[in-house]
Amino acid sequence: MKRVALIIWLLILLEARLSISQTLFENGLSYDVGESPSSVYASDLDGDGFLDLVVTNLDEWTISILKNTGKGTFDSRVNYPVGRSPISVFASDFDGDGDEDLAVSNISDNTISILKNDGVGFFLPKTDYQTGNAPYEVYVSDLNGDGNNDFVTSNANSNSVSVFINIGDGTFANRIDYPATDQPRSAFVSDFDGDNDQDLVVANTDVHTVSLFRNDGGGTFSPRDDYGTGLGPISVFGADLDGDGDQDIVTGNQHSSSVSVLRNNGDGSFSSKDDYGSGGTSNSIFASDLDGDGDYDLAVANLFGNSSITILTNNGDGSFAHLIDIGVGSYPISVFSADLDSDGDQDLVATNNYNSTVTVFLSCLVHPDKGDLDDSGSLTIDDVVFLLNCVFLGTGNCLKCVSDVSCDGSLTPADVVLELLAVFLGASFPCS
Repeated sequence: MKRVALIIWLLILLEARLSISQTLFENGLSYDVGESPSSVYASDLDGDGFLDLVVTNLDEWTISILKNTGKGTFDSRVNYPVGRSPISVFASDFDGDGDEDLAVSNISDNTISILKNDGVGFFLPKTDYQTGNAPYEVYVSDLNGDGNNDFVTSNANSNSVSVFINIGDGTFANRIDYPATDQPRSAFVSDFDGDNDQDLVVANTDVHTVSLFRNDGGGTFSPRDDYGTGLGPISVFGADLDGDGDQDIVTGNQHSSSVSVLRNNGDGSFSSKDDYGSGGTSNSIFASDLDGDGDYDLAVANLFGNSSITILTNNGDGSFAHLIDIGVGSYPISVFSADLDSDGDQDLVATNNYNSTVTVFLSCLVHPDKGDLDDSGSLTIDDVVFLLNCVFLGTGNCLKCVSDVSCDGSLTPADVVLELLAVFLGASFPCS
């Protein structure tokens, strides 16, 4: 009888290994926000040690604040008015009082709205600053090295970037504009040339390039250097993708359903692009260590195609493999990664523009042992009963991180069989 059971186990194990896709994230939990959410950012807005969410609502002219309960779940939204068609948001301490303020870019009235935090996570009425035409993205950093946080915008319709220097009290000097090229839609700030100041890179959607503006050390920038990307780069991110100590560039390409990786040569110049396919029309990209192996992976929000977040895992050398597609709501515009439940791994949140929701995906890297549904520290018949309820009744503790013992991304009778073999024969799961 044991021999027959072992044969069944081997057959199931083979089938599971052929279809295995590591369960990296729990099923998504969605939260209502305003109309047509366009951008999401995670930051501790109320000072309680947990990351909250702020979302721009494109068609409602508001932002939504969702406070973290402490477990990676979120309270109902609180809305604040901003400018017309808010499309991008960044949280940072602008006035030096120790709490996180907000910068929101409004593409229809060509402004940035600054909302000061009152110290407990509520926000004062906005102050607006005029930008170039159609500021698609705002990015915050200390550009002139004085200890205060400045910001930049990428202005799609005036083909420029605007730099705003913080006076020191959370107000800003008149902008300085730098000429870019056609349709700069996205901006990112980092030290790309290794000289200890913050440079600027923007993605130019219509000419399929990124432009690097080098900081002279005082918050002014040199003329741009352009590098080719895939078709329609609409999102740009900087990170050390190949682990060599300098900042590389990656773009999400809207017109070629791909991402482009440009490796830093060590001096702030970049090699020719390497392209990797994504799951659809790539609109937003974020680099983070999603699988816990110490390098930067990529999360890509795909507007069309399969309306998904595609996870591309880093092979360790800055090349990437397509791991999984995570289903989200309709028309996911923005994706952000952070440790939302404070357990030490990187979670995901995405905006669903057509559903007026955000969806949170908690990571499975830190979780109770596979199959231990009652979190007792060992596998028992109780775990089998709990899993039966999950698979056939849909009730109980059915978190995929624990109950998907076949690691195929869903709960099926095969999970019950594997659980039985583990409990009674001591067999191992295909993944753990």
